[in-house]
Amino acid sequence: MNIFTIGSFLFFTGMVALISYLFTRKENLETQDGYFLGGRSLGAWVIAGSLMLTNLSTEQLVGLNAQGYSDTIAVMGWEVGSAISLVIVAFFLLPRYLKGGITTIPDFLEERYDFGTKQIVTILFLFGYVFNLLPPILYSGAVALNGLFEIPEMLGLGRIASLYVTVFAIGIIGAIYAIFGGLKAVAVSDTINGIGLLIGGLMIPIIGLYVLGDGSIFSGFNTIVENSPEKLNSVGDENSPVPFGTMFTGMLLVNLFYWGTAQHIMQRAIAAKNLKEGQKGVLIAAFLKLLGPVFLILPGIIAYNMFGPGLEPTDAYPRLVTEVLPKPLVGFFAAVLFGAILSSFNSALNSSVTLIALNIYKPYFNPKAPDRVVVRKGKFVGIILALFAMCIAPLIDKVPQGFFQYLQIVNGFYNVPIFTILIVGYLTKRVPSIAAKIALFVFISTYAMTQLVWDTGIHFLHILGILFVACTTLMLVIGKIAPRDKDFELEENAKVDMSPWKLLYPVGIAASVAMIVIYILLSPIGIIS
Repeated sequence: MNIFTIGSFLFFTGMVALISYLFTRKENLETQDGYFLGGRSLGAWVIAGSLMLTNLSTEQLVGLNAQGYSDTIAVMGWEVGSAISLVIVAFFLLPRYLKGGITTIPDFLEERYDFGTKQIVTILFLFGYVFNLLPPILYSGAVALNGLFEIPEMLGLGRIASLYVTVFAIGIIGAIYAIFGGLKAVAVSDTINGIGLLIGGLMIPIIGLYVLGDGSIFSGFNTIVENSPEKLNSVGDENSPVPFGTMFTGMLLVNLFYWGTAQHIMQRAIAAKNLKEGQKGVLIAAFLKLLGPVFLILPGIIAYNMFGPGLEPTDAYPRLVTEVLPKPLVGFFAAVLFGAILSSFNSALNSSVTLIALNIYKPYFNPKAPDRVVVRKGKFVGIILALFAMCIAPLIDKVPQGFFQYLQIVNGFYNVPIFTILIVGYLTKRVPSIAAKIALFVFISTYAMTQLVWDTGIHFLHILGILFVACTTLMLVIGKIAPRDKDFELEENAKVDMSPWKLLYPVGIAASVAMIVIYILLSPIGIIS
């Protein structure tokens, strides 16, 4: 292992930890807002950086580039399509969250429906985080770092044993940030790592195109256009992992859930110092997501043109990194990757602790517990969750290929069902709590049937869209037949200044237009094609 690689890795990682400590050492971590919401003090750039790093990890870097290698750039819908969802969050959802003064997303569902609905959704969130988010983050991160640092060879261990070593290293460091530093330590480290990821992530396709073009970035891109123009088709076809039509059905709904409802994402925006900073941060993230295809899919296409079609898709990105990146920079890139892994892990862990402490421990076990006790119990639960995730993460090595797509399919068991009852709750006043419970049951059981028992031949994202319409209609019908006793009104309980950002609408519209332009340029009628 090159000494420069190890040195640059340790330097950048240590620098992030030191800066995070210096920025957060005076924070009051014994109150609920201080520990779970960073004292409601986050600014726009910290929110944007934390949103990006919480979202990005090795399952995106490796998984989406693998799909770019084996398919086309049409899979960019997961990234570029996020922009319109973030705009909707800034316009519609975030003002309502801050107006209600909530700490967790299920808090609103208790006010809108009842305590039972809140608890059902809390359990669904925790199911997703504990089984389908924390372990995969650790596993995919360990695989990437083992490849970059050649850990099995260095330690003389087998694949599974080396995975356990790396998983526990990532998990322990991530847990220290999440459990003992609170949300603000997580957010600050995310912002610094975000800068590194932007630099390191863009470095790979730039150098890759330079090498592919024998010293010219433009020649490298022309090579792709001439040799594999079908790879640059954003529309794809019916066999694409992400058919273009899903952008208007399940894809939009999944992105709206993720950016507007998922606790580990929205917790950053809810922690804004005021509505203006929250909206600004969300829209900055929208523009950053438009860059996603450049470092999340283009490297896979470069690898296809550089190495041919004979690679395992998941090996494409690591192979490109080791081939084109100068050795002294491998350590820096590994540190950036490590930061992205930590960010996703500690963000999901912090949000899991938030949900358990505030929505399970306090109401069921100690309703009168002071903040310091709730925080202390939350830290204890966080340690248990981290250890659980570390123990089972290496076992994912037995899961077949198509890992990123598999995660998205499993997420469908809880993401759009939760979004369905939340959006109906905000848009209607008379739909009762029983409607939410019935809709959750019908949605989840029907989706399970189509994915586990009955192969309908319909893309899972279209199925999510169909079930969203069906269950929304079902809730409205129930609301007509057996409405609430009185209209629901969202109470004013804001804890921060609610003045909106003056540039909200022009910037939001600009992000939406930019997304459309990117799709046109990368479509069969676009100039690039």
